[in-house]
Amino acid sequence: PPEEVEDASEPIKRDRSHLESTLKLNEDKPADDFSGVLQRLRKIYHSSIKPLEQSYRYNELRQHEITDGEITSKPMVLFLGPWSVGKSSMINYLLGLDNTPYQLYTGAEPTTSEFTVIMHGPKLKTIEGIVMAADSARSFSPLEKFGQNFLEKLIGIEVPHKLLERVTFVDTPGIIENRKQQERGYPFNDVCQWFIDRADLIFVVFDPTKLDVGLELEMLFRQLKGRESQIRIILNKADSLATQELMRVYGALFWSLAPLINVTEPPRVYVSSFWPHEYHPDTHKDLFLKEEISLLEDLNQVIENRMENKIAFIRQHAIRVRIHALLVDRYLQTYKDKMTFFSDGELVFRDIVEDPDKFFIFKSILAKTNVSKFDLPNREAYKDFFGINPITSFKLLSQQCSYMGGCFLEKIEKAITRELPDLLGSIGLGKKPNVLSCDITGCGETPKNRYKKP
Repeated sequence: PPEEVEDASEPIKRDRSHLESTLKLNEDKPADDFSGVLQRLRKIYHSSIKPLEQSYRYNELRQHEITDGEITSKPMVLFLGPWSVGKSSMINYLLGLDNTPYQLYTGAEPTTSEFTVIMHGPKLKTIEGIVMAADSARSFSPLEKFGQNFLEKLIGIEVPHKLLERVTFVDTPGIIENRKQQERGYPFNDVCQWFIDRADLIFVVFDPTKLDVGLELEMLFRQLKGRESQIRIILNKADSLATQELMRVYGALFWSLAPLINVTEPPRVYVSSFWPHEYHPDTHKDLFLKEEISLLEDLNQVIENRMENKIAFIRQHAIRVRIHALLVDRYLQTYKDKMTFFSDGELVFRDIVEDPDKFFIFKSILAKTNVSKFDLPNREAYKDFFGINPITSFKLLSQQCSYMGGCFLEKIEKAITRELPDLLGSIGLGKKPNVLSCDITGCGETPKNRYKKP
């Protein structure tokens, strides 16, 4: 058929040159080759962290297994927020998918009921969730544990786009207030948590007409605790309002989110309209464009720091595994000390699990290691943990040593204090991410005992 004449009422498309320049899409410079660093990172993880993790069944405490796919995966950007606020349109816009067969479906009613993973591939194609989860080279294989119903709601799209060579986008089903989780047929919150735990950047998108914060959104912000530095709030469709009204909406958004995000520094809020059409006349175009460029710079920063973030992530994981091992060891030691020939093991242990503070279990860990009290897991979690894993099935740390392999605890401490910080230094960027500053973690020092007189 002959080319259709463009309809005069077709909205004007805006210029995309700032997208290309800010995200460096036109540069032909080779992507930094970090394969050597990744190999070393994998080796440190497998030899120094994983043995302790498996021996003390850390995965049952925090449901967080790290696969090789995850160690080598690209940074992930997660889009969350109420339904129909423009999450899918924003992804279409960033990747220029509009009017292609692969644009994400958008519309006024709730359209996305799937978790859609948009990743790089040589040609446009869709991948079923079941196939994605079966491929262990991808970082999505752990999603199998959420069951068949969920995998049917997971879909992958491969797009040959320069940006996706360096980052993966995940679009999530919109939050619909006043509707029950059970209706989804899979553990929606657990799945969200899985993606939140792994995302390098989390865009929480709102539009001016949907600022009502209900239970689902509250639940979501509870799940985002501890990830505040990754969160960016986006007030989308900003050019649909007159300036004065936009100011009111901006205030209202902050007002309703304030109780949900109690951190000293509020998250960055971007106010703009993320879609390909020209901004509405008589609105603050310059402001919206500047905001959009800041958001793109933010995204670029995550891509550029991906290696440091990866190392910091593995190191944070190692710190938690080490604390968990020290705690289990302490519970076990207390149990052994309390047991006599005549005591009933079950009762003795129940006493310890019910009131660990009576036996200074958590205090002693804080005393003998440079552990921040914010990193200590919750006492209740250990009731559940030992409910599944009897205390007698664990060995003391002092017994986890071998002539050739050394001691598990020493190896993980060496990874945390020396090997991972050294690996970070070897990237040669000269800029260490603030996560690993030695003031906080005392990288070089051996853990001090604060209660011993010098």
